[in-house]
Order: sequence, then C-alpha cells, then structure tokens
Amino acid sequence: MAMVATQSPASTSRAARIRSDKAGAQPNQSLIDGITVLQALAISTDPVGCREVARRVGLETTRVNRLLKTLTYLGIARQTPDRKYRAGAGMTVLAAQSLFASGLLRRALPALEELRHFGHTVAMGVRWRDNVSYLFHAPPNMPATDALGRIGLYPATRGGIGMALLATLEDDEIYEIYGEGEIPGYADLDALLLALTDIRRKGYARLRVKDEREQHTVAITVGQTAYAAIGLSGWIPETAMPTMLEALRVAAAEIQARGLERGDEIAAVDPALDYRLAV
Repeated sequence: MAMVATQSPASTSRAARIRSDKAGAQPNQSLIDGITVLQALAISTDPVGCREVARRVGLETTRVNRLLKTLTYLGIARQTPDRKYRAGAGMTVLAAQSLFASGLLRRALPALEELRHFGHTVAMGVRWRDNVSYLFHAPPNMPATDALGRIGLYPATRGGIGMALLATLEDDEIYEIYGEGEIPGYADLDALLLALTDIRRKGYARLRVKDEREQHTVAITVGQTAYAAIGLSGWIPETAMPTMLEALRVAAAEIQARGLERGDEIAAVDPALDYRLAV
C-alpha cells in the first residue's frame, strides 16, 4: 500500500543538485544512448521498428537508426525481413557469458531449493536502475528449470526484492534514479524514501502483495555490498517472520560463502573470457 507524503522544497533542490553533479561527471552520451537502445531490444518480446524504439526511449529517430544499424553490424541486434529489429545472437552470448562468469545462479540454486520447503514462492533478483530482473522465480510445485528467467523486468518499488535492493542505496542515488517521475506504488519521492528508511532500520523488506490478509513478500539482500536479493512470498503472518528471516539469512550467507569459495575458477587467459574467440 502506497504511503502518502508531500515532496519538500529541499527534496526538489537536492534533485536538481544531483542532476548538476551528474552532468559534471562527463558521461559518454553515445554509450548511454546505445545501451538504452540495447535494453529496449532486450525487453521486447516481438520485433520492433526504428520509430517505435525511438518513441520508447525518447530519442531522435535518426539517432536510433544509426545505433540499431551499429548493433546489427556487431550481431547484438538483427533485422527481420520486414525491416524491424530484435535481439541478435550476440546479445544471447553476452548474457550467457555474464551468467557463466559471475556464477551467481550456479551457486545460489542449492540454497534457493532449500527455501522451497516452506511452500512459498521463492525468488532471487538483481536490480538495474528502477527495475528488477528475476533470475529465479518459483511458485510452489514449479520445477526449478521452469523458474529460471521466466519473468521480465519488474518495477523495483513494486516488490520486496526491489525495495530491499533500493534500500542499500544512499538517498542521493534514489533521487537520481526517480527524479520527479512517477514512482509505481508511491505517491511521491518522499513517500518512497520513508519506506526505504524503514527497511534500512529493520534490515529486511516486508511488502503486502495481495489484498488477502497476511499475503506478503519478505526479502533480504545478498553480499556485504549487495549484488542480489532473495525473498519468500505467500501467507507470512508476523508470527512466522522470525523463522522466515532466519531461513533467508542462512540462504544468503550460503550464497555469499559459495562465491568466496569459488575463487579464481577461470584463468585470465581462459578462452571463455576471450571475446575474440567467443565471436
């Protein structure tokens, strides 16, 4: 349920200052635009035309056209016979290389499977900007193989995993992400900050996910510097919270420990990391 608050003049001025500081960092705008177009293709389930991509990302059509042609040249995008675009093999290779090199899913699966004995939905996700991508999302009785990557991007403020990850950021970073735009589930930025402050104080996120009584998602982050979050969702009354939290903390510690034990599995000269051989 959204919390209602009024954005203060101080909030507005701070947001303006953050945008000014960001501009001073001199980011490469061409790279930013290219990644923005790349993401638009990555989340599109159907082929999409140049004009539609431009509309979705808010860029000029001519610029998007050049970027799409460059991505197609690299094999990261591909053009269909009707001159639309969709993700190419290069994007799949990059995704596979990333998952392989990080090892996150591989080391998390045993701990996630152990959590399923509660009979709740078990999930693990990572955040980028204002969205969460679920690497694992398994309702009760679903085979683990079906739980891998079955959900696309989801607004971070709508779920416990996203809120747990947002709570690890400084308020300035939250301002930078959301600015003066619409925030799913919250009346304004101050309402979101109030909710994040409460999560930081408690050390976990607990969000009501359905109107039915005690249907909640409970989530915590993984890693000393959070790189993912795991959660349970279902009928979780207050009396069950200590048990759920302990199980989540054990799972998070196991995932982190497996990462520390992993060490240098892949040598720097391993062909798996050589992009010249992976093309």
